Amino acid sequence: MIAPTYDALKRVIEEKGYVWFSGSKPFDLNIVGIRNLNAVNAFDDTICVAYLDIEKRKRIIHFPATTDPGLFYLKNPMNASGTAILKEGQYRGAYRLGKHKGYTALVQVKPVSVYRDVNKDGRYDFNGKIDTGLFGIDIHRALEFDIAKTVDKFSAGCQVIQSPDDFAYLIALVKRQKQFLGTDIVTYTLVLENSFAINRQWQYGNYCLPKLCT
Repeated sequence: MIAPTYDALKRVIEEKGYVWFSGSKPFDLNIVGIRNLNAVNAFDDTICVAYLDIEKRKRIIHFPATTDPGLFYLKNPMNASGTAILKEGQYRGAYRLGKHKGYTALVQVKPVSVYRDVNKDGRYDFNGKIDTGLFGIDIHRALEFDIAKTVDKFSAGCQVIQSPDDFAYLIALVKRQKQFLGTDIVTYTLVLENSFAINRQWQYGNYCLPKLCT
């Protein structure tokens, strides 16, 4: 996974012609997945949340995650058309708080586009049939009380955060957005890691997590 700065992430999103949220009120969340194409069945991707706090300070948080299905579902598709792999793009207002398998998560409420991987070869196919619709491509956690080591059955196409503590932080931020903006509807944007050119003078590193009460 990579950990771009607020400005680096904003630049990539805007260069692609997508909307970046930095409205007049705080906690207008930008939720962005960054896909690493190198590994299968690993939490090697990043889900970032970037926003302005109540003092208009730039904040960004990075969560280890997967934006791809696990190996189990690559070999055992739930859909006869093939396993869903979320296509890169921006999905405006496509998610909101709801229930995923009985617990609070971000659930899909508008259509998204997916690649259909149907050949069961255990590798991701990004050039197959594209399918658009409501498929239950949610944003949720893996284990409830521990950090999962591999993806396996935790994703059949969902965007899955590896750590339950990280996931709880994401949900708290969405609730914070609802407090300030009056809505828990969020946009999810998925980009490739190679969108971040290594020759650009962008910083990567560790970031302090802002307290939700600030």
